[in-house]
Amino acid sequence: MATSTDTTPDEAPALEQAFLDHHQRVFRAAYRITGNAPDAEDVLQTVFLRLARKGEDARPVGNLSSYLYRSAVNAALDVLRERREKPGESLEAVEGTFRGEGADAPDRLQEASEVRAWLRRALARLSPQAAAAFALRYLEGHENRDIARMLGMSRMAVAVMLHRTRRRLQNELRTRTGGRK
Repeated sequence: MATSTDTTPDEAPALEQAFLDHHQRVFRAAYRITGNAPDAEDVLQTVFLRLARKGEDARPVGNLSSYLYRSAVNAALDVLRERREKPGESLEAVEGTFRGEGADAPDRLQEASEVRAWLRRALARLSPQAAAAFALRYLEGHENRDIARMLGMSRMAVAVMLHRTRRRLQNELRTRTGGRK
């Protein structure tokens, strides 16, 4: 059964190649923000469906890698905003297969789980650009110059945004824990 898409036969190989080249990075970015594989898969599909549905009259994508990453971060933040009241899948359920996980004490695992859940909620409250910059820097490990290029900002603007975002999150965490952290 044939389905209707907005891509032409010439665009299909390019879209397939883009998926092959970038799907792992998009999934990882979404997973780090959402904290669970099903939501990350939904984000992955959303990002590539949006790319497939871009019309010929749409502005061309200059840096596909950056575009897809930013799209993944924004879509993942949308997922977090939609499920604020719904609990997510435990990150430990997915991470439990890694070596050394069993050696951690249950109370430390619980505390780490709570901090990750709090961070996901806090990222959902940030502006999309601040959340994207934070995720790129502190979850993905990119340098400020790379983040500036990806987000179309100056390095100084990225540095200031990251400083303010980090300070805001530190203050929120300090308030949440009663000054213990």
